[in-house]
Amino acid sequence: MHRRQAIKLTTAALGLSPIASASTRQEQHPPAAAAFNLAFAPHGGMFSNLAGDDILDQIRWAADQGFHAWEDNGMPNRDVTEQTKIGELLNQLDMQMGVFVANKINWREPTLTNGAGEHRDAFLADIKNAIEVAKRCNAKWMTVVPGFVQMRLEPYYQMANVVETLKQGAALLEPHGLVMVLEPLNYRDHPGLFLTKAAQGYAICQAVGSPSCKILFDIYHQQIQEGNLIPNIDAAWEEIAYFQIGDNPGRKEPTTGEINYEKVLSHIHSKGFTGVYGMEHGKSMDGVEGEEAVLDAYRRVDVTI
Repeated sequence: MHRRQAIKLTTAALGLSPIASASTRQEQHPPAAAAFNLAFAPHGGMFSNLAGDDILDQIRWAADQGFHAWEDNGMPNRDVTEQTKIGELLNQLDMQMGVFVANKINWREPTLTNGAGEHRDAFLADIKNAIEVAKRCNAKWMTVVPGFVQMRLEPYYQMANVVETLKQGAALLEPHGLVMVLEPLNYRDHPGLFLTKAAQGYAICQAVGSPSCKILFDIYHQQIQEGNLIPNIDAAWEEIAYFQIGDNPGRKEPTTGEINYEKVLSHIHSKGFTGVYGMEHGKSMDGVEGEEAVLDAYRRVDVTI
């Protein structure tokens, strides 16, 4: 049972209202009517007007609103004490930790496409560090971006270099039950990157052949890159371990753009996906109004069970 639901049942049994049994912070922002059915994962700062600036308060507030997952791309940049506190709080609130970004990316030069050498060594060092970060914050998934195209190297050699590097990274992750998720990114926002399509990510994961190397299917990026969302999700399904959300154009909350999130999320859920959906997008409006609009949007696209 999720914490939100447990609080609701307990207060009902005592004849109290949720507001009467809540903290002052919760009294100002009463809990939502029910927990979300899908594991939507906000990130730090998304609800800072409603929840305050403290990251732990933001997580508590998110739990009170019915969210049961959290995402933090920059987790490795937090100090060890804060990582541990976040992990302990998520565990206490029965919330899943979503992805953080595992490898440092130089956005001006090729990385994993180069093969053996300093870039591979640096990537494997990042993976070793990410294992320790994951232990502290109770994470299972970590985002990996292979980097840029090597313009002076034939594409198939680049593919072989990426696969071999990822095999070595997966071998480090497997004993810990951790998973790196490869994120294809769109050509418009990130021109020149090696990994852009779900089919390409599928081919890489099949070649790596490890449960620790899967796909992060970012619906926003894939709508721009190739569209045809539901058929592409179906085709790559075997290798998808994580989804991220953002509407297009604008990369704001669902219902603000052209993607029919009610249909797409319903389809994913119907296939048996029980993992996390990272809310990796901005807000269509500023301030409290914008944050409330995000909450309303996710209530609209959540599945009915």
